[in-house]
Amino acid sequence: MAERHNTVVFSFDLASPRITAHDIHEWIFAVLRISEHNVRMIQIDGIKRHVYIKLADADSVLALLRDTAGQAEYKYLTGESSIVHITLAGLGAKSISVANLPPDVSNDNLRAALAPYGCLHTNRFESNPIQSNQTGVKGCSHRPSRV
Repeated sequence: MAERHNTVVFSFDLASPRITAHDIHEWIFAVLRISEHNVRMIQIDGIKRHVYIKLADADSVLALLRDTAGQAEYKYLTGESSIVHITLAGLGAKSISVANLPPDVSNDNLRAALAPYGCLHTNRFESNPIQSNQTGVKGCSHRPSRV
């Protein structure tokens, strides 16, 4: 599973024109002054206008966030400029299923069992009609913030 350690998200304005990969590379090194040996990976999400940059270590991430105060300006070739928001990338949500639970397992017990793995966003009980009729076993599906 890929972890998002030392990853920073650059959120461009959705109304702004799309930026090319070349322009992003130039902006990172020229304007933000991130050295090339500190950049491990760059991922561009064109639809969301997000750029994910994985840096070499946590010190580089903290220095970038401190130096930029969470935002930077990007100037397009047309002369238009926009503010880019810079934040630490989150872990995202994972959807997991827990099956073959006895019917007497309460929602609180399940929540307590999953607590070490993150915040439980939703909890939905599903019963399989074939299994329910024969054994009374139910399945549970939840979405913790990290697994």
